[in-house]
Amino acid sequence: MSLNRRELLGGAAALTTAGLLPRVALAADTIRLGSILDQSGPFDAYGKPMAMATQLAVAEINEAGGLLGREVEVVAYDTQSDMALYSQYAQQLTRQDRVDVVHGGILSASREAIRQTMRKTGTLYFYNVLYEGGVCDRNIFINGVTPAQQVEALVPYAMNNSGKKVYILAADYNYGQITARWIEKFVRDNGGEVVGTDFFPLDVSDFGSTIAKVQTAAPDLVIAPLVGGPHLSFFRQWAAAGMKDKIALASTTLGVGNEHKVLTPEEGNGIMCAYNYSQELDTPENREFMARWAAMFDGDQSMHEIAVSHYHGLHTWAEGVRKADSIEREAVIEALETGVSITGPGGKVTVDPQTHHAILDVHLMEMRDQKMAVIETLPQRAPIDTQAVCDLGANPDDNTQYEIEI
Repeated sequence: MSLNRRELLGGAAALTTAGLLPRVALAADTIRLGSILDQSGPFDAYGKPMAMATQLAVAEINEAGGLLGREVEVVAYDTQSDMALYSQYAQQLTRQDRVDVVHGGILSASREAIRQTMRKTGTLYFYNVLYEGGVCDRNIFINGVTPAQQVEALVPYAMNNSGKKVYILAADYNYGQITARWIEKFVRDNGGEVVGTDFFPLDVSDFGSTIAKVQTAAPDLVIAPLVGGPHLSFFRQWAAAGMKDKIALASTTLGVGNEHKVLTPEEGNGIMCAYNYSQELDTPENREFMARWAAMFDGDQSMHEIAVSHYHGLHTWAEGVRKADSIEREAVIEALETGVSITGPGGKVTVDPQTHHAILDVHLMEMRDQKMAVIETLPQRAPIDTQAVCDLGANPDDNTQYEIEI
């Protein structure tokens, strides 16, 4: 199910008039929450479920009485996977719509386009997506996993199940480039060797020559931080070439947009990954979340890692507002910096005051029959990579994305 802009603009008020939720008596003036996401274009597989997560979380907040006795209203824009529109809509949300907080962005480039506008206008910003780490900015809170939380766990697990020789295939922008360096570090730390690294623009979909190169290098394991629909072609072509059962595969991105449900079992089975969320998590919180999602969206089950991270971010912000007893930016920041926690479908999520990143569970997984089977849970992993370069208590005016020395 997709959400159009008119539907999202109505926020929870539209939901109540549709008869999905009981009307709650709230004050007339609303708290305005800005949303900027790719709901169409090449990245809509990520953005549409994130928009649905926004709708669900806001409906839950309003059903519980809103915040400060006021209803939360969503003001949303579809960037159509166009980076230029992120800057345009960020300006519009802050200067014309005058929202109280913004949640949005998917790729790192979109985050940076939003982040500087939010700083200039004094608007609180939440970025709720796994990324390469290193952002140090007191005006932003980040709920996605970083390499020290995810890659550090995945690499030894994957190597123990395959061998010490690793080949890296990564998206050619800052996420892929920086993540590839983290992979190399953790391969070395675990006694392994990187025998090759290749980078691919986001529109590349032909991996025939690359697969031949990998065959020649003869690694034990390929780790693939590849991003987006065209890069999904690699996994299909790898299986078609008869390589899936010869050389093990792991990925830091496959599955975050439910790509494992697009691949056939023959193409996807056995691929290893590590994320904060899987639909297969057998916890009361996840079972309840999935039931609420299905009830709101007519049986839909498109929730994924990034959508759930976004959902966590929305409820973390709401908890900060409650603790602050205010919507004012500085008051909410100070409240969140006390180490606010929520428990959601991915487990417990706690704000790290030093970096404004999340402390969270990471689950080692393997793809089996279009599902991400949970093998092991590593509880409450801290963003130690970003902690090494960022201390917002000591340097509250910092405004840097550090390329962490690896």
